[in-house]
Amino acid sequence: MNKITKRSFYSFLTLYLLSSFIFLSLASYWFYSAQVSMEMNSNYYKMSNISNQVSSDVIYAQMMNKEFKLKMFPGASIALFDKNKKLKYGSKIQAVDFSKEYYNDGMTFTHISTNSAGHLGVEYVVVQSNECVSNVMKLKNSIIFTAIMVAIVIIIIAVFLSNMFLKPIKDKMQEIENFVKDTTHELNTPITALMMSTSRAKSKKVYDEKIIQNISISSKQLYDIYASLSFLSFDNASEEAKELEFDKVVAHALDYFTEILKKKSIKIEFSSQNCSLNIAPTKAKMLVNNLLSNAIKYSHPHSKITIKVTSKFFEVKDNGIGIAKDKLETIFQRFTRANSYAGGFGVGLNIVDNITKEYEYKIYLDSKEGEGTSIRIEF
Repeated sequence: MNKITKRSFYSFLTLYLLSSFIFLSLASYWFYSAQVSMEMNSNYYKMSNISNQVSSDVIYAQMMNKEFKLKMFPGASIALFDKNKKLKYGSKIQAVDFSKEYYNDGMTFTHISTNSAGHLGVEYVVVQSNECVSNVMKLKNSIIFTAIMVAIVIIIIAVFLSNMFLKPIKDKMQEIENFVKDTTHELNTPITALMMSTSRAKSKKVYDEKIIQNISISSKQLYDIYASLSFLSFDNASEEAKELEFDKVVAHALDYFTEILKKKSIKIEFSSQNCSLNIAPTKAKMLVNNLLSNAIKYSHPHSKITIKVTSKFFEVKDNGIGIAKDKLETIFQRFTRANSYAGGFGVGLNIVDNITKEYEYKIYLDSKEGEGTSIRIEF
């Protein structure tokens, strides 16, 4: 992962996590507030119910002239006070503020009722409980734990999504990096050959055939690289199609590659018929040159290339290294190379494929690794 991809990855991850955590925090706070409110309301009604039951028991005991016994309620402390606020029944509890009906003091909630109406001398029924605070603490811990678990899941999902969304960018960046490396490598060979041939010619002061041939081959290699890059980089749709003698375009291309064919001692079997096509000249040249260039590039020295042109198809067949079976489905994709036998950018067959699709030609590829490749374009 290069610097640009890393920066994009961490930027996306940070943005995703930041927005997710803000939403998670707001959702957790809202849920906590709602639950606390519900818990406090529930606690109020529970304590109110206890005080009402105690008040009823006080009134009943006096009305029936029975002995009053204070019931015990789980999670609550109960004390009954007279009008002078002195304890009459129950246990000693936390200091009480008789001016309030329901309040919270630290960890304890207090509810004060006067429903006993002075029966048995009881003026105030006081109920105290810390159950609400305990439940709220449990709720808080539960929400924090859940939020942490959700945050971990969000982080895992964020990393997964970041990798998934950025994979096309990473792949494209890798293609560009490989393309730059291949371009540097491809340009290095003809440029070095040009420099060496020029240096030899200057030192000898005699321009023999071999030096001129090397200069010519290197110049053509540079031109082919330039032509392919220009075709990919610039809009060629504006070039108008016109009637071309396609068989002559192929013959001219063979003359163009004569020196390279001679250097590799490759024999050409060329048969042609009159073939007239309505196609843009540059695209016709790119179509032929890329197929011939590939055939020459991936053919062994002293081998043979068979070329046929008829009014219905154009075929190039070599006895070179061939293409592996697992590469056949992707060989027409840009920057895809079947092997590193002779370098290249992986753009030649992509250009051919684009041109055939534009003119609705059909392209057939037959190749076996170690035996050779045959490409036929039917018009």
